[in-house]
Amino acid sequence: MDRRSFIKKTGAVGAGAAAATALAAPALAQSMPKVTWRCTSGFPKALDTIYGAAEVFANAVNEATDGNFNIQVFAAGEIVGTLEAADAVKSGTVEMAHTASYYYSGIDPTYALGTGIPFGLNARMTNGWMYEGGGIDLLNEFYATQNMIAFPAGNTGAQMGGWFRKEINTVEDLQGLKFRIGGWGGRIIAKVGVVPQGIPGGDIYPALEKGAIDGAEFVGPYDDQKLGFNKVAQYYYYPGWWEGGVCLQNMINLEKWNELPKMYQGVVKAASALANDVMMARYDTLNPKALKELAASGTQLRPFSQPILEACFDAANEVYAEETAKNPAFKKVFDSYMAYRKEDYLWFQLSEYNFDTFMMLQQRAGKL
Repeated sequence: MDRRSFIKKTGAVGAGAAAATALAAPALAQSMPKVTWRCTSGFPKALDTIYGAAEVFANAVNEATDGNFNIQVFAAGEIVGTLEAADAVKSGTVEMAHTASYYYSGIDPTYALGTGIPFGLNARMTNGWMYEGGGIDLLNEFYATQNMIAFPAGNTGAQMGGWFRKEINTVEDLQGLKFRIGGWGGRIIAKVGVVPQGIPGGDIYPALEKGAIDGAEFVGPYDDQKLGFNKVAQYYYYPGWWEGGVCLQNMINLEKWNELPKMYQGVVKAASALANDVMMARYDTLNPKALKELAASGTQLRPFSQPILEACFDAANEVYAEETAKNPAFKKVFDSYMAYRKEDYLWFQLSEYNFDTFMMLQQRAGKL
């Protein structure tokens, strides 16, 4: 090709590129309208892990849209309380909520499956089921009946079993125990004699301090230390069998979701996934230090006994049988969830479990 021909052709390309740029700018502006949403959190601002995941999400949406899609995050109680968030989203009082869906299992137990159920999936399995096992789609079939759509937006990992004012050694010690517990775990723990108490996180400390309750669970060392539970209860039990991998949800009003440009919908999905990863990473980083500090301050760590765990496991299976027999929406999601649990524990008990067990033995031996 001679020089003159080359210049002609590249000039034409350059002119075409310039024209395309001129056309693209207005088109891009049209696809990025100014949108402002309100997000009510299920948690207080003091909990920079759980509440903070909503801020991670909102900041990511803002940055990805060059400030055109702005989501304002409000702490629990600033617009509506924790337990009113689902109704606020359904009615359109707020566009969305970042919360634990199991708080609303009183509306329908199917809500519980969005966050996790007793003796269910751990955090890794939850992500696998949600993203690759059809969990998100199945849940959104249900959420559509509630005028919502939802996406995973955070995970705590396996939680602790809670704080008690006295030791809990046997199933008999659970009889009549007034215990704060969130989500569907209360229905199950009631079968072994516990009196479940539904109390928002911010109200747990005074209830424990005054003796209005005998024990309480919330999340794990970092959050529990911030809320001061170690000052009013001495015994800290594990594991939180009702919360093996707690998935937080971005619950969004369906009409508002459908009004968003497709680009914004994609940004919301991506930002939710980012919050999901960041929250888990923060807990894995912050919990070890907090646990050591709690132990140093006098907290007594105790494992639930095998008989207690087995009694609760059997109680959970009874509740699941009762619910699947009468609730088709629950059964459809539950069957998928439990099939995934069965398959993944087949895998996790091999390399994952044995690798972790070996490394934990090295840690106990002081070799790490």
